[in-house]
Amino acid sequence: MPTAIITTDDLREFKEELLEDIKAIINHQSGFSPKKWLKSPEVRDLLSISAGTLQNFRINGTLPYSKVGGVIYYDYEEIQKVLEHNRIHNKF
Repeated sequence: MPTAIITTDDLREFKEELLEDIKAIINHQSGFSPKKWLKSPEVRDLLSISAGTLQNFRINGTLPYSKVGGVIYYDYEEIQKVLEHNRIHNKF
């Protein structure tokens, strides 16, 4: 039987995958389903940022948005993609 060496990176990756699976199960069981489109105050609360920071994210193209009749909407999935894209992995 071949021997496999498990590194700390392997364990960290396993932990992240396990946490995502647990979150998915909890969200599915609780019936939690995030709204598809969020308004600016909801996004500011979600990301814990100021109105000015959110405006900068729009201006510099960090966060895509749609504007309908003066109301700005953000796609929840796009917010998740931006967060994932900007994730920083620390090496210990």
